[in-house]
Amino acid sequence: MLVMVGLPAFAQIDSLFTRSPRDTTQNAVVQDAIYNRPFITLGKTSTAVGGYVEGNTNYFSTDGVSEGFSMELRRFNIFLYSTIARRIKFLSELEFEHGTEEISLETALVDFEVNPAFNLRAGIIVAPIGAFNQRHDSPLWEFIERPLVATQLIPSTLSEVGFGVHGKVYGRNKVFTYDVYLVNGLRDDVILSAEGRTFLSAGKNPRMFGEDNNGAPMLTGKVAFRHREVGEIGLSYYGGAYNTFRRDGAVVSAKTRLGIYALDFNTQIRKAVINGEFAFVTVDVPVTAGPAFGTRQQGGYVEVVYPVLSRTMLSYEETVLNLNLRVESIDYNVGTFAETGLPVGDEIRAIVPGVSLRPSANTVLRANYRYHWTKDLLRNPTVRTAGLQVGFASYF
Repeated sequence: MLVMVGLPAFAQIDSLFTRSPRDTTQNAVVQDAIYNRPFITLGKTSTAVGGYVEGNTNYFSTDGVSEGFSMELRRFNIFLYSTIARRIKFLSELEFEHGTEEISLETALVDFEVNPAFNLRAGIIVAPIGAFNQRHDSPLWEFIERPLVATQLIPSTLSEVGFGVHGKVYGRNKVFTYDVYLVNGLRDDVILSAEGRTFLSAGKNPRMFGEDNNGAPMLTGKVAFRHREVGEIGLSYYGGAYNTFRRDGAVVSAKTRLGIYALDFNTQIRKAVINGEFAFVTVDVPVTAGPAFGTRQQGGYVEVVYPVLSRTMLSYEETVLNLNLRVESIDYNVGTFAETGLPVGDEIRAIVPGVSLRPSANTVLRANYRYHWTKDLLRNPTVRTAGLQVGFASYF
């Protein structure tokens, strides 16, 4: 009797929610990634929610020494979207990393749509530097670890308080996109962190969401071109003064600047999907910092995803099995020692083969084997790290 009485209530609750499915694996312009997500709308309201979850296991060994097997729920992200009024949209993303070890507000922006070629955006935005930073959701990728260039050189995920404009211009089988924003920018920790090297990710500081440390905003922008039958290529920039050169209105030191220049592309050759991204970084570093702090950094990756089987598996229709390969390299310190003329080390190279299974377009099961070659600053014998990772990621 209780079940029979409860059925109408369950039916009523279910009717309040409507899923807006999106096949996030389909090719679209990178600029649209923050909106090209599956959402659930509440009744006839203009509000929708969504998110994704990611978990994995790790077993790594460095020169034969291992800390053993471990498991982690790496990310749990929640999206909230609302149409405030006609042509005014709100979007936010709240991220919980490693359980609740890190909690951050990745996105909280308002879009004012004028026309497709010109739109205003303000709030906490995802900086348009490279493709991965804009399109970083874990269920989109066949690899568990994010690319080295997108985490160690480009400090993804890089979210900033700022404002600017973006838009698209359409042609026959072609789309041109652009983004230009002013943001508070990275801070002094780029060279003042415990890393002992120039490390842009350390320049992300919670205080950057409240104020600029020097009163001189940084500029970030990107232009991209996509041909629907060929693929997309993008060029982007992020840079400006990062040090606290001004205090209480008085200039206390010279400006030190940084710049990130990135090239990204994606294409498809027959069944194979190919993604790549390359970055070059320049940083003004005080002479007193020493040779460990590089003024130039560079790196990149190329990955290939090849579907080998698409059929019903274990009652999951249209399941896709992929074979995957990524090769990548980063150099934290490009150049030579002034005293000896010998090349500086501090670099990593890696190869990552893997396999992934997609029982749906928005859910992926994946296994990766990672092998790293690491050279220290003085180019001592190479340190080798190898490991196996198995995990999952899914939108909800």
